[in-house]
Amino acid sequence: MIYVHWIGVVLYVLVIVITMITVLLDNRQPSKTIAWVLVLMFLPVIGIILYFFFGQNTRKERIISEQSMDQLTKRSMFEFAEQRNLQLPESHRSLINLFANQSLSLPFKDNEVEIFVNGYEFFPALLKAIKQAKSHIHIDIYIMDDDPIGNLIADALIDKAREGVEIRLIYDDVGSWRTKSAFFERMRNEGIEIHPFLPVRFPSFTSKVNYRNHRKIIVIDGQVGFIGGMNLALRYVKGTGKQPWRDTHLCVRGGAVYGLQRAFLIDWYFVDRTLITSHHYYPPLTDYLSKYKANNCLAQVVTSNPTSQWPDIMQGYVRILMEAKSYVYMESPYFLPTEPILFAMRTAAITGVDVRLMIPLSSDAKLVEWSTHSYVKEVIEAGVKVYFYKAGFNHSKLLVSDDFICTCGSTNIDFRSFDNNFEANVFFYDRDLALRMKDVYLTDEAESVTMDEVTSLRRTPFLYRLRDSLVRLLSPLL
Repeated sequence: MIYVHWIGVVLYVLVIVITMITVLLDNRQPSKTIAWVLVLMFLPVIGIILYFFFGQNTRKERIISEQSMDQLTKRSMFEFAEQRNLQLPESHRSLINLFANQSLSLPFKDNEVEIFVNGYEFFPALLKAIKQAKSHIHIDIYIMDDDPIGNLIADALIDKAREGVEIRLIYDDVGSWRTKSAFFERMRNEGIEIHPFLPVRFPSFTSKVNYRNHRKIIVIDGQVGFIGGMNLALRYVKGTGKQPWRDTHLCVRGGAVYGLQRAFLIDWYFVDRTLITSHHYYPPLTDYLSKYKANNCLAQVVTSNPTSQWPDIMQGYVRILMEAKSYVYMESPYFLPTEPILFAMRTAAITGVDVRLMIPLSSDAKLVEWSTHSYVKEVIEAGVKVYFYKAGFNHSKLLVSDDFICTCGSTNIDFRSFDNNFEANVFFYDRDLALRMKDVYLTDEAESVTMDEVTSLRRTPFLYRLRDSLVRLLSPLL
């Protein structure tokens, strides 16, 4: 029997060594590589299980056929998108070119934007837009809960399906894991096309658990679009426990809806293998301009995913930080920054730019909160002003800079959003909208406390600081 024991030990060590070599050959960011090596070394058995579920690098598998994706984007965007008198601001031309060159995220003018700061504002507007739908409804969502809000929206979709409106819905299989299949089957039985994103079927697709569609995109009739941080769930109205939820979501009308439609149809091709390129889904912008005035509110819908050659949204954040002249204000529910983001924040602050970061005073994930502490102290040392939102859990993901550029979407300032998830943000170049977004930030800042007021972080006991630093080693994996 003793030989069986030693054979088991040797086999386990061999598996660990092979796995470590695999991690090294993936050529990931050094921080992520070291984190996985530490997990494999110091968490026997558990480490290999965690890697099997969450660590396998599917980036090289090219989950989405890029060739077919290019066909889809070129047909849809270049054939149907026609803009006259498009003027790009010289101050941000390099950023616009970055997005356009890397992922065909074209800039669109003539946009009207409505900002929602909670579920009480967002859900009635969404239900009204659904009620007015005449052609199609496209929904790309991370979480759709089987709760009063989820059922209210499901009922509204069923009503429209019975009227003959085309409805397509993508939900993330892990994000919506608590939602029973019967909830979606009820809609399928009414003719609504529904697909889960990267469904997890153990053990065949365990590596896909780590790559989730975190986007929140809704397009109605190709003329109205929604994007931001809110999922279709009651928590955005009721909150969780004693904590109300604060979030930011946008309703967009105008050229930018083309970008939202394109993002959805790419995801639909991935889950359904149906290439949709009809102009029916890209109504002429003249239809919009017959109702709204032309303007030069410029917008780019930018997506990122783990199969991309470059981390588009992260590069955009870095570029904004490095080019800022006056200020950059940011909100994120989680702060586990990649090294480029950390470097850009420190550099901007040291050069005199007013860099402000807002995160929740209390997070919904303790490991993330502990790891965040060490990063917060590091950016504060460089002059970044950090604010802790105390009026509930702030799930908002926004950035505004220099009274001209702003962005909102699904992207958190953390490794998972920048490296693993499928995310979507819309970047705006417009003074009026930037000032409105700035007001949203400053209103939240009035409900926040500074680092000096958070005594638990100002004089943290040694063991707590040690805990935070140890957990920080795992931050690329959280």
